[in-house]
Amino acid sequence: MTPIDLNADLGEGFGRWQLTDDEQLLSVVTSANVACGFHAGDAATMRRVCELAAERGVRIGAQVSYRDLAGFGRRAMDVPPGELAAEVAYQIGALEVFARAAGTRVSYVKPHGALYNRVVHDREQAEAVVDGVLLADATLPVLGLPGSRLLELAGKAGLGTVPEAFADRAYTEEGTLVPRGRDGAVVTDPEAVVERSVALARFGTVTSHSGARVDVRARSLCLHGDTPGAVELARRVRQRLQESGVRVEAFA
Repeated sequence: MTPIDLNADLGEGFGRWQLTDDEQLLSVVTSANVACGFHAGDAATMRRVCELAAERGVRIGAQVSYRDLAGFGRRAMDVPPGELAAEVAYQIGALEVFARAAGTRVSYVKPHGALYNRVVHDREQAEAVVDGVLLADATLPVLGLPGSRLLELAGKAGLGTVPEAFADRAYTEEGTLVPRGRDGAVVTDPEAVVERSVALARFGTVTSHSGARVDVRARSLCLHGDTPGAVELARRVRQRLQESGVRVEAFA
C-alpha cells in the first residue's frame, strides 16, 4: 500500500491575529504548507512555524498565493504571467530564509485558494506558477490536484509532482473541488471526514457531491487547519489511517 502524507495549511495569521493552531497541528501532520505573506502570514509567523516544524521533523512547503490579504487569497484575480511568476519565486525565497535559519529547507510548493483552483484548468496561470518555481529552485516538487494543468506542466518542465486529495472538501464527478460558495462544498461531519480519508488513502476513491464514485489517486492528504476542531480531527484521521494499515509519512 502506498504511504500517505498528511499536510495542513499553517502560519495563516497576521500580526496579533492567529487562525491556525500551528503548534498542535505540527504534532500530527507530516508536511506543513506555510503561508508566505500574500494571503496570510508575516515574517515573525513564518519564522516561528519554520522553527516548530524543524523541531518536529515536519517538511516545510511554500504555500504561494495571489497577493490578496483582505480576501485570504480566495478571490479570483487576473495577474500577468510574468508578475505572477516573480511573486511565486518571491514567496518561496522569503520562506526559504526562515527554513534555513531553522536548520532545514523548503521541500515543496503548493498554491493556495483561488490560485490553486485557477491552475487546475488555466494553462497560462499554471505556466506562470511553474516558471516561478523554476526561478526559485528547480529541485522543488509541486503539490496539486490530480489531472490539473499545474501538475501536467510541472512534470513537463522537469519538476516533481505530488497529487493531493481533500477529505473535507466535496468533489465533482470530474474530480475537481466543488466551489466553496456552493452548499455542501465543505464536509463538516468529523466521522465522514475520517472515513473519506481512509477511502482515499487505501482505495484512491471518494464519493462525489452527486453520489458518484470518483477515482482520486493521491500521495498527500490535506487537512484544513482553519476549521473548528481541526487538531482533534487531524489526530482522529491519522489514528484511523494507521489502524487501517496505512503508513503515514512525508513525500519529500
